[in-house]
Amino acid sequence: MRGSGGTGGVIRTVVADDQSVVRTGFVNLLSTQDDIEVVGEAEDGVQAVRVTARTRPDLVLLDIRMPHMNGIEAAREILADPVDAPKVLMLTTFGLDEYVYDALAAGAGGFLLKDATFPELLHAVRVVAAGDALLSPEITKRLIGDFVSSRAGVRPARRAEGLTTREAEVLMLIARGLSNAEIAVRLTITDHTVKTHINRLFAKLGLRDRAQAVITAYEWGMVRPGDPDEAGGGGIRLPDGPVSVREAGSRVGRIA
Repeated sequence: MRGSGGTGGVIRTVVADDQSVVRTGFVNLLSTQDDIEVVGEAEDGVQAVRVTARTRPDLVLLDIRMPHMNGIEAAREILADPVDAPKVLMLTTFGLDEYVYDALAAGAGGFLLKDATFPELLHAVRVVAAGDALLSPEITKRLIGDFVSSRAGVRPARRAEGLTTREAEVLMLIARGLSNAEIAVRLTITDHTVKTHINRLFAKLGLRDRAQAVITAYEWGMVRPGDPDEAGGGGIRLPDGPVSVREAGSRVGRIA
């Protein structure tokens, strides 16, 4: 089973994008980091699946729109093994929200928009490789507002079968954007107990990561866009700043 950071803490990465300039830019930028090693490249989804199987990376950067096999189909194949699959970080643009939903459902751990800065790219790779979900405010708002909300609306709000009351509470707080530490404070429990609840509810629901947990909570009507946060936050909390990547090689100097 792959670790969250690869051998010696190095994140072994595959980059898949049909635009050679973009792909080369990502590869060059990532290769400047001591904790990231690019072990393969691909120009379409079919190649991405093959290269991933051969190199067994920790993380795969997948463009959503590629020839022969798109990024979502490639993600499904790459993530088919729930035990030994790498993390997947999708590359996308605005106007592709329906693909974002499908990619999340397939198990993608996060998204970068193709106008990201160098720091955003590095942050995204490290966050997703560590097993955390990465969704930009723009993507999350549009995703939830346009897709998840409408799908959840046809189902009555309910608690997932098999979850304890506490596990259901943790799931709802994850969907509202709270970190483990914030959940611990909210529920007056330890960080370790939060992790235990998360591991158990993920196992019960067959979830891979927090991104899928968010989707599940919204689909089941456990949380809806605009629901007031009990702490007074006023709805789902989103990460600060954009988390997205286009013209990567030309924007190294800019400061998600």
